[in-house]
Amino acid sequence: MNKTNISVKGIVIKVLQNSGEDYISLSGIARFRDSERSDYILQNWLRNRSTIEFVGLWEQLNNPNFKSIEFDGFKNIAGANSFSLTPKRWVESTNAIGIITKQGKYGGTFAHKDIAFEFATWISAEFKLYLITEFQRLKKEESDVLKLEWNFRRTLAKINYHIHTDAIKENLIPKELSRAQINFVYASEADLLYVALFGFTSKEWRDNNPKAVGNIRDTANIEQLVVLSNLENINSVLINQKISQAERLIKLNEIAISQIKILLNNRQLKSLK
Repeated sequence: MNKTNISVKGIVIKVLQNSGEDYISLSGIARFRDSERSDYILQNWLRNRSTIEFVGLWEQLNNPNFKSIEFDGFKNIAGANSFSLTPKRWVESTNAIGIITKQGKYGGTFAHKDIAFEFATWISAEFKLYLITEFQRLKKEESDVLKLEWNFRRTLAKINYHIHTDAIKENLIPKELSRAQINFVYASEADLLYVALFGFTSKEWRDNNPKAVGNIRDTANIEQLVVLSNLENINSVLINQKISQAERLIKLNEIAISQIKILLNNRQLKSLK
């Protein structure tokens, strides 16, 4: 899980990614009301009938494994003086996914942003607006970083593509070839790289992904793009060495396998995701 912090009205609130979704610390939000009794604040919120109805409806819309019978039981007694409910009991009883609890020094209770904003409304309408503003700022920063990274990756791929095509032009394309024949050679060499890395040609990929937008490069992950960039450079060297296409395919496939394994275990690369 990727974690980060935002500061709202002087309160540090953790935000984490869980299954591709943003979860915000309810414990952090509760500290705005009472910094010493955040757990008590949470339990008070959860015992309300309107809260149970909201989080239960959220689960029904987003969680196919939600236990509706247990939810109905909580809803029927919610609001009674004798009723109390902790986040842990709610999750364990209903198989809920909208609220999660984590143990340890950096633990606490987190909720999907939809639920977290609802809790913030109960805490303070003003605090909720500040929370939304800071959360949106965080998402914009993340988006800007992703765009910068993507542009860098695409630029790197384009630079190496030109190095690769220049090597093809100088070594594999006789002057008398027609434009159609030249294009065929370029496509053939591009497919050589795709087969070495992905295991299929560009046409095979399109046939298997008729609804996909873009090309193979657009759907590749960061490890694959890094290796593809490296393969283009290596193939240029192999072409200049007059090595046959069949031999180059074997060498490039071996290199692709080795580099992907290394990158998947590279902690620094993982931090870019």
